[in-house]
Amino acid sequence: METLTDKQKNLLELIEEYIEQRGENPTGYGIHKYMEAQGIKDSLKSVMQVVEALEKKDLVKRDGDRRLYVVQNDNYADLKNIFSIPLYGLASCGEALAYANDSAESYLQLSRSLFSQVEPKNLFAVKALGDSMDKAGINDGDYVVFEKCEHQNHFSLEGKVVVAVINGLATIKVFKKVEKDVIGLFPYSSNDVHQPIFIHKSDSILIAGLFQRVLPVKYVSL
Repeated sequence: METLTDKQKNLLELIEEYIEQRGENPTGYGIHKYMEAQGIKDSLKSVMQVVEALEKKDLVKRDGDRRLYVVQNDNYADLKNIFSIPLYGLASCGEALAYANDSAESYLQLSRSLFSQVEPKNLFAVKALGDSMDKAGINDGDYVVFEKCEHQNHFSLEGKVVVAVINGLATIKVFKKVEKDVIGLFPYSSNDVHQPIFIHKSDSILIAGLFQRVLPVKYVSL
């Protein structure tokens, strides 16, 4: 089967998502505005070039009002088993040194088969920085996938790997309740230089996500 570029896959999925959520078909301009609302930065010209490429591959078509429709084409791999999740920059596996990022810097393409028990819309990824979680299989440069933590019930997080945002800085650690008002974020590392981070309940802390999977890479340019 023929394959698509990452941009073509992303745009096709966004068109499908738009139609599913809004119950109508977008124009090229409409999908561009939809992308902007999600923090995806790309020019209208670039978006339209991708639309045209998808048209040539018979994966989308436009009606007289220039609205986009998805076409099933058996010459291409089954895209319904592939979904995109936002990648939010760096998260430190040492001290909380890497800044958290509110807008996605890019997207990862993943198979639903890897995350059959989790809603894809609840997943996001960060790029690991450092080695304080290497005993958990999280190494410098790896992509780490988390499920959004909708609640802050600390009892359910005990002993789990989380990504926490402390005063605007992101870090990956093991969550432990130390005392009634004290939370500890502990490294799990073969390098004994790393120390826990202790947080009082009054401090600005957000448990942004619960660990799901690490996607190891040999080297990722930071």
